[in-house]
Amino acid sequence: MRRHSGRTPGFLPQGLALLYEDRDILVVDKPPGLLTISTDTEKTKTAYHILMDYVRKGQTKSRKRVFIVHRLDRETSGVLLFAKTPEAKTRLQGQWQDTRKKYFAVVHGTMDKAAATISTYLAENQAHVVYSTTDARRGRLARTAYRVLEQAPHAALLEIDLLTGRKHQIRVHLAGIGHAVVGDPKYGQDEREKSRLALHASSISFLHPFDGTPMTIGTPLPASFKALMRAPDPRRPPGRRPAPRSRRA
Repeated sequence: MRRHSGRTPGFLPQGLALLYEDRDILVVDKPPGLLTISTDTEKTKTAYHILMDYVRKGQTKSRKRVFIVHRLDRETSGVLLFAKTPEAKTRLQGQWQDTRKKYFAVVHGTMDKAAATISTYLAENQAHVVYSTTDARRGRLARTAYRVLEQAPHAALLEIDLLTGRKHQIRVHLAGIGHAVVGDPKYGQDEREKSRLALHASSISFLHPFDGTPMTIGTPLPASFKALMRAPDPRRPPGRRPAPRSRRA
């Protein structure tokens, strides 16, 4: 198995780190705040635009390009996979249901279970807010598995297996069980701490599109997540705080 974990062979503009590259694929570590692809209001400050410029080496007429395989939300950081040929894109997306995607998240509160799987149907309203429903006719099945890596008095560090890939799935599922991701202004209930969204795509495991070799490419836990677990509860009044405790699952 070819395994690449936490290696950073290169850095690109806008804080984008190159984790792995060969003739078929590019894997990067996207920082929070950077779009995957352009929107109506932002065309150039995107991972896609940066990588297009990288593979073309500044030659705008070059035929070299990258192809989107999947996306991360703007405020989500972590591992992002691109193809360098149409054939590689087709093969990667063809195996997407078997591609394993892991995340780290820091969430509010004390978890009742050390591990669980959340299953609901997800739908989106006209305001572009995703929500859970029990009606299979209104939404698409979404499944999120988590386990608690560490529990502090006010927050928990989770490792998450994304079993399906729906829009805002992790954020909606965790908010739905009363443990919104820290720093989530859309689905969180109280974000006075003004943290970044504490959600990070930590690794991706897939078969290489050219030779079928199993690959796992990942990044370590962000230092800011460790700091969040040590920080006092921003919603607790000043005064005496209980000593933090840890739980390993």
